[in-house]
Amino acid sequence: MNARPSDRLSIAIAQLNPVVGDIAGNAERARRARAQAAAQGADLVVFPELFIAGYPPEDLVLKPAFQAACREAIEKLARESADGGPALLIGTPWLDDGKLYNAVALIDGGRIAALRFKVDLPNYGVFDEKRVFAPGPLPGPVSFRGVRLGVPICEDFWGTEVVECLAETGAEILIVPNGSPYWRQKGDVRLNIAVARVTEHNLAAIYVNQVGGQDELVFDGVSFGLNADRSLAFQLAAFQEAVVTTRWKREGASWRCEPVPLIADAEADHADYAACVLGLRDYVGKNGFKGVVLGLSGGIDSALCAAMAVDALGAARVRCIMLPYKFTSQESLDDAAACAKALGVSYDILPIAEAVKGLEAALAPAFAGKPRDVTEENLQARARGTILMGISNKFGLMVVTTGNKSEMSVGYATLYGDMNGGFNPVKDLYKTEVFRLARLRNSWKPEGALGPAGVVIPENIIVRPPTAELRENQKDEDSLPPYSVLDPILERLVEREEPVAAIVAAGFDLETVMRVERMLHLAEYKRRQAAPGVKVTLKNFGRDRRYPITNRFRDPGTPIAAPDASLVTGKPVKTGSFDF
Repeated sequence: MNARPSDRLSIAIAQLNPVVGDIAGNAERARRARAQAAAQGADLVVFPELFIAGYPPEDLVLKPAFQAACREAIEKLARESADGGPALLIGTPWLDDGKLYNAVALIDGGRIAALRFKVDLPNYGVFDEKRVFAPGPLPGPVSFRGVRLGVPICEDFWGTEVVECLAETGAEILIVPNGSPYWRQKGDVRLNIAVARVTEHNLAAIYVNQVGGQDELVFDGVSFGLNADRSLAFQLAAFQEAVVTTRWKREGASWRCEPVPLIADAEADHADYAACVLGLRDYVGKNGFKGVVLGLSGGIDSALCAAMAVDALGAARVRCIMLPYKFTSQESLDDAAACAKALGVSYDILPIAEAVKGLEAALAPAFAGKPRDVTEENLQARARGTILMGISNKFGLMVVTTGNKSEMSVGYATLYGDMNGGFNPVKDLYKTEVFRLARLRNSWKPEGALGPAGVVIPENIIVRPPTAELRENQKDEDSLPPYSVLDPILERLVEREEPVAAIVAAGFDLETVMRVERMLHLAEYKRRQAAPGVKVTLKNFGRDRRYPITNRFRDPGTPIAAPDASLVTGKPVKTGSFDF
């Protein structure tokens, strides 16, 4: 191991895409990154949180065999580090004295030189680490080649206590391994938190985040560093893997990074689109599907999903099926064909009339004397779902389902019909956002996208009034408020959890808001059975928002009375007192 002067340190940022449960594969990714960092002259390679396990491992991490395999991988990496190459700062589960920790191991010189355990375990939103990990003790810094490194792990950096402890015990640089998932404008939140910690203690900070899709979550990377004066030292690209070595020099009592080219973070809509593409690509790839199939109806949702699928996987791995019935217009047939041609995908037309006729015939004895209603409309959607699942089974293709967040919010979707599928890239996009991203994609091709440049979603699909075409001359607005009204109401109900009275006070019609709120609650049972999809908003359905299906509470729509403190006599009392 070559000695380095303690006033200089070269730190490689390994912004990589691990696979949950692929312990051997993740360890091999670490070896490749270490070799790359060695070629760049790095002293230390920093990996994201729980890199060996993949993040988040959820209840998988409770399996003793999994814990043992992670430790074995870390110990093997430790033995290999005797070759004199760069040290590793790598995240792993770690069992110690019967307790399981979210840990970071410093591997150097053929040994595990130090371990640090995460203290502040997040238990909100998409996180439930208290379910599986024990909190570690407040840490001191790690000594590495004459430099005292503070290693707060992800959430440890968002609060003040852990960083304060590190600063008081002599940390010189903060290195923060993260598993921080994307949602819209998350980068601004992270940067503001980092600036606050740096300002409080005048310590430079290196924020290392993973990249890639894991079920509903997408990790955007955007690893960055701040000098002690709060200036941005470096920033890596969003949604891309990278191993970049940064060079730090001691300047008086603080450390400063030599200039590194800054890569701007993606703007909101561009980032949402890129997140959806990456989430779909990794879900398909990490789960071993050959490709995908989806129903291409001539509508905006399926067109955007088809574009995302081609950008994620390439046209050769995307199969589109038009499933027309007697209510399908020639305009829809033409638009779907034009979209398929623009994307270069395999495209088939499989009429569903005979399938629907057969279902109606089978049900005729049970339905005798009953008028036709939404039941027959749903048979069309279910016939389509069955055909798509047949294609999926026969050819090993995953069905992409295409319902947007507006539809999923109010239940404007058919169970076992258009809700069929393995993954939904637009599940967390409201209808108005689907339109916006469709226009964006026609004018911009994301870096690394495998689809064609230029217009891939015909203009007529974007300007046509949305319709499910389950009956003659049907329009979405026959059943729903206009999306320009519906989506802002839903955003206030879902993301912000605003009371109905507050939404009405903001200018929305009371009857409309009450109706939307009722539909939102009634559709919970459908959402429980929906395919997973990419999270892009602050609060998605599934990991974030977990409402009971059996639920009689309804917002009355009137301002709630202020609490009457005079009625509360049995307040909690301090330890040592008793209240009988």
